[in-house]
Formats: sequence, C-alpha cells, structure tokens
Amino acid sequence: MSAYTSQTYTLAFDSVETPTIERLGGKCNSLAIMTSAGMPVPPGFAVTTDAFDKVMDETGLRTRIREILAGLDVHDVADVADVERRADHVRELILTQEIPDDVRDEVVGAYRALMARCGGEVAVAVRSSATAEDLPDASFAGQQDTYLWIIGENNALHKVRECWASLYTARAITYRLSNAIPDEGLSMAVAVQKMVNSRSSGVAMTLDPQTGDRTKIVVESSWGLGEMVVSGEVTPDNFLLDKVMMTVVTRAISFKGEELVPNGRGGIVRRAVAAERVEAPSLSDDELMAVARLAKAAEKHYGRPQDIEWAIDADLPDGDNVLLLQARPETIWSPKSNTNTITITSKGSGISAIATSMLSSLGIR
Repeated sequence: MSAYTSQTYTLAFDSVETPTIERLGGKCNSLAIMTSAGMPVPPGFAVTTDAFDKVMDETGLRTRIREILAGLDVHDVADVADVERRADHVRELILTQEIPDDVRDEVVGAYRALMARCGGEVAVAVRSSATAEDLPDASFAGQQDTYLWIIGENNALHKVRECWASLYTARAITYRLSNAIPDEGLSMAVAVQKMVNSRSSGVAMTLDPQTGDRTKIVVESSWGLGEMVVSGEVTPDNFLLDKVMMTVVTRAISFKGEELVPNGRGGIVRRAVAAERVEAPSLSDDELMAVARLAKAAEKHYGRPQDIEWAIDADLPDGDNVLLLQARPETIWSPKSNTNTITITSKGSGISAIATSMLSSLGIR
C-alpha cells in the first residue's frame, strides 16, 4: 500500500492504482511499473498530466502557445533564431503562470509525505516525463529537463514548472516538427523522486549495441553521477557479459579523472577523482553481477531488450545498494529485428554513443 494517497494530480510510484502513460508519461509510467514489479526503485511520486493539462487549459495557455507556434513547419526549423524566439516566449508564459491552488496543494502534500517517508528533508530529483517519450519510431530521451539534488518544497515546485516548460525548448519543438509528431494531445507528467547518493552509476543494455547480440549484456560505469558517462565527458569502464552464463567476457577499465558529486548545499560539483580510484574499477565483481541481474530482470519483465540506468547508493549496505533508476526499450536493434539488413547510424561505439540521453535521476533523466 502506498505511503501517500494518490489523488487527481499526483500518483505515488508504489500506488495500487494501475499506471498509464496517458497520466504519467513514459518515464513515470516505467518507474511505477518497475516499483509494482518489486524492482529496487527509489521512492517518489508523479505529478500527473492532469496537473499540466489543468494549467494549460484552464488558464488559456494552450491556446496562446498554439498561436505563438502557428505557421512553423519542418521547413521553418532552419530559421533557428525564429524557433528560439518563439520557444523562449512559450517557456516564459509557462514559468510565470500561476498554478491553481488545488494543484499546488496536492503536489505539496505528496512532497511532504515523501519527506516523511524518507525520515526528514532529503534531496530529490525532478524529472520530465512527456507522454510522447519512447515512441516505437522516435526517442525523446534527454529532450526535456531533469533537475538533481533539489531541496525544499518551493524549489521542487519551481522545478516541476521548469519541466513543463522544457516541453517547448527549441530542440523539442524542432524534433516534433521533423518527426511529424503533433502537439495536439501532448502532455507532461513530472517525476519527483528521492535522490540516490551515487558512489558509482551508469547504464546497461541487454544486448551488445555494436552487434545486436542478444546473448550479451553490456555495462558501462564510472564514479559519481552518471551524466558524465552519457555526455561523453569521461570514458567509462566497459564490461561485456554472457547473459546466460553470467560471466565476464571482456572488461576495459578506463582512466576516470573526474566525477560529479553532491556539494552538500543542494547541488552537484565536478571534482577530481582521488588518485587511487582513477584507474580502479568503478564496480566490484559482485556489484557488476547485481547490475547485470537487474538488467535481465527488466528485460524479462518487459519482454524485450532494455536500456537501463542504475546506481550504487553509498548510503545503503552491500546487497541493497544497487538501484534501478530507469528502464526503457532498446531502440537501435529491436525495431529492426525482423529485417535482413541492419545499419547503425550512431557515431562511435558502446552504449554512451547510442543512448546519448541516459541519466537523470541521479540520475534518472
């Protein structure tokens, strides 16, 4: 039973209610499903699309946004300055629009209940969860905003609003136009989730992204938060495992000179990795196997190859410290599994080059 009451504008990830993408968006829906399946997901709740839709519709924002974006089509996106100008205007409207009292009160109540469940004020991740995420023929990964190490209900509420506004960045608008994805019916949920104190973090894929071999699992990891892995700022440790035998086929331990860590004031800071850890494995063998088992469990649950985000929480004991931050369908090889010819268009090799948007909650983006 959920520790907080699910109402109209919020839904706890461990609620007994059935999650839907229409109310939770792709990311929050996945988090709720994984939680209900008993996977080790940090606690949190979704600010549902009902909240976004009420703000957009009852205040007239949706109509005003439609007017601002009128006339844009796939050919107009070449005029970058015009798209940026329109996008800035839309986001400013969303950021300054008053939130209805009933929406605000319910989100604040869910936030306070989460704090009580965590034993006091803790940092949270506030993550966008659009209803158009992870479509079969398109990926919105990384296109909307994620905010990490947010402390205090007022700060969290503001970041929820910023997540709503990120649906209308120039990049997101251009992507939807280029992929013929209409704005009609588009909505945004937002995840508010306890931050993970990541000693190590990264991504895993339940096939080999270079070959499509589904008998393999690839794990990439580095110290601290995972953003530096997916942005390519650090070369992560790379492990290739046999999925059936659960043995390491190859391992490449990289030089990891920097990490992102909490600064103790509700933010994150980049710092040099201590000399003794620079070329040390960022995962022990036991932790590596735990990550691989987690990836396999996600694949079994969803019935198809998965990209997952994971973290090792420094606050938790060994055996309980490997957390699943997000799972999404693998989109490079799986859609082409029924064709005779497969072409990789991504530059580079490895998960970081293919899944350029992973992380966020902490990770979890």
